[in-house]
Amino acid sequence: MGTVHRSVALKKSSDSARIVIATIIGVVFGFFVGLSFPSVSLSKINLPSSIISSLDVAFIDENRSTRTKTPETRGSSNVPKIYVPTNPRGAESLPPGIVVSESDFYLRRLWGEPSEDFTKKPKYLVTFTVGFDQRNNINAAVKKFSEDFQILLFHYDGRTSEWDEFEWAKSAIHISVRKQTKWWYAKRFLHPDIIAAYDYIFIWDEDLGVDHFNAEKYIELVKKHGLEISQPGLEPNNGLTWQMTKRRGDREVHKDTEEKPGWCSDPYLPPCAAFVEIMAPVFSQEAWRCVWHMIQNDLVHGWGLDFALRRCVEPAHEKIGVVDSQWIIHQVIPSLGSQGKSENGKAPWEGVRQRCRNEWAQFQARLANADKAYLAQLGKS
Repeated sequence: MGTVHRSVALKKSSDSARIVIATIIGVVFGFFVGLSFPSVSLSKINLPSSIISSLDVAFIDENRSTRTKTPETRGSSNVPKIYVPTNPRGAESLPPGIVVSESDFYLRRLWGEPSEDFTKKPKYLVTFTVGFDQRNNINAAVKKFSEDFQILLFHYDGRTSEWDEFEWAKSAIHISVRKQTKWWYAKRFLHPDIIAAYDYIFIWDEDLGVDHFNAEKYIELVKKHGLEISQPGLEPNNGLTWQMTKRRGDREVHKDTEEKPGWCSDPYLPPCAAFVEIMAPVFSQEAWRCVWHMIQNDLVHGWGLDFALRRCVEPAHEKIGVVDSQWIIHQVIPSLGSQGKSENGKAPWEGVRQRCRNEWAQFQARLANADKAYLAQLGKS
């Protein structure tokens, strides 16, 4: 009997040891499994109602509702692909609510709430293509524009920081690329979607005298007379090329003129109407959207563009005009010409001028060929 009792006791002791060892192994295994899965989402676990009732059900429901509404949390397998063909090209895979297709040149703070960055936003954009030698002339011109006008300087001579001698230059936008023209800059930095915040865009040369010009009054007259493309009148005795841009002292605005015999095939066409020069044009936002697309990448001087501006507004002879009562002087300062290169014994400005003429001929040819191709396509269809 004693032997049987001892064997039973040993068996129970052995069983207990195995249970203890198994328990320890289970605890250790569970510990390492827990390290492999550091977090578990309650929203993905189906718990008995008796257990759920003891949890924060509101939290679980809120967590579940927010996690299942976004592609990032639902996983790629059960989320429909986003494709919105009306989005801008390249952004079709984005939800429309996050797409920001337009921009501006507003300067923003590095701190605070974004919604509180501005007390006032400029409504108009003024650009000058400048060299530092003309700083005093530009300083005088900028003073004619109020805080409603954002100033943007394109620097063709690479000198930007030196403009800080003027207080206004510290809040201006400066873009510097050496030896380039204003139309080169305009094509690359004035995309209509980039400057969509501005109602009117001034694209001006650096050698304009503005003693008789007031920017606010100019805008008032442009709106009053329905001008989509305009320029200030030019003082008759300085740098005048076309009769259309000559200032008239007896009116606010004019939209047509008489030129030399044979110069105008139609009284409603350039240079007798629907015409301003490229030295000091002002565009409405919508007109600029069209003009920007017509600017060629390689024809940087813009010659010939003034004769084609009429294609961007309708009727052009009513929506293109010259503001006589706010007038300027073209000082004809040879500045950009000095940025050229002397070749074959010619002065730098001579090469620049020759390229201007060549570009005019090329632009006219391209426009004529584009018209012919379009009309031929219409005929086929």
